[in-house]
Amino acid sequence: MGASACDPIVCEGLRFGRLITEYINPPSLFRSRDHGFSQAVAASGTRTLYLSGQTAWNASKQLVGGTDLADQARPAFRNVETVVEASGGTIRDVVSLRIYVVDYGPEKAEAVGKALRESFSGPAKPATTWIGIVSLADPGFLIEIEATAVLE
Repeated sequence: MGASACDPIVCEGLRFGRLITEYINPPSLFRSRDHGFSQAVAASGTRTLYLSGQTAWNASKQLVGGTDLADQARPAFRNVETVVEASGGTIRDVVSLRIYVVDYGPEKAEAVGKALRESFSGPAKPATTWIGIVSLADPGFLIEIEATAVLE
């Protein structure tokens, strides 16, 4: 990555091997890092990984977590981490998330937010969008997470 227009107040740059990632959080916007994500992420890796939507299915296609959103969110985030690790990366290589939640409303924010903060507890916070939807591919799914990771 060449010269950066990143003001140290606005973003934090992290180096993972040759990969340089900047987490951009302008002070004129709300403190998204407190909620587990960044406003934008700039990454300089050479390999981009696009994950299919991850749900709370286990290896046997059994739904983990029953009908509780929080209990489905944790394994869905673990599945994101598993796919990234199987590709040679770590959870901190994830630069973007799209989180789909069935019948989303404000009362569901804490369940999803807690799992997000637990999964991204370090300084690397991906850019994130939450999307409320009517349903997912399986009627039992309450959450599905798409991710993009940039690997070295």
